[in-house]
Amino acid sequence: MRDAAETKRRLLAAATEEFAERGIAGARVDRIADTAGCNKAMLYKYFGNKDRLFDTVFGESVGNFVIDVPVDADDLPGYAGKLFDRYEERPETLRLAVWHRLERPEGKWVTEIVLANEIRLATLQRAQDEGRLSKHYTPLELLVLIQSISTAWATTNSELGVRTTIPSAQRRRLVVDAVRRLIAEH
Repeated sequence: MRDAAETKRRLLAAATEEFAERGIAGARVDRIADTAGCNKAMLYKYFGNKDRLFDTVFGESVGNFVIDVPVDADDLPGYAGKLFDRYEERPETLRLAVWHRLERPEGKWVTEIVLANEIRLATLQRAQDEGRLSKHYTPLELLVLIQSISTAWATTNSELGVRTTIPSAQRRRLVVDAVRRLIAEH
């Protein structure tokens, strides 16, 4: 049983890397199995097929992200900082999300993410209704802006060289400061 768990772990790690780099269509079962140090038969035994393997990888990476980083309407700069941290710690999360949007615009995870975003929006709306948060932006506008600011460094063109010239701590401070200014009373 212990070997099965370890094999699954290696397959998921290899699949995460493969899907993040190449997407669903570009990922190859042979490469995943080779990277994991096992044969394809094990992949099919544990996950059924490449699509189900992607669903598992996506659920563990992006699905857990949605749960691990809840919106905090009373500390949106801190929320933005946590989003930034997650993208720094787990860059594959954002890549998997982008591949999912491109190659799987429908399905179980879309429904789950929509529900999570509805909770985020309701949280922001409640904070606005209670006077704890400015109504300058709608909850949707605010969430999109915060998420965009939080991912800005992760999605910036590598040609700018910012990931190597500006330390992570400074980039994080800029994200937090930008959101703090965004929500300041107008």
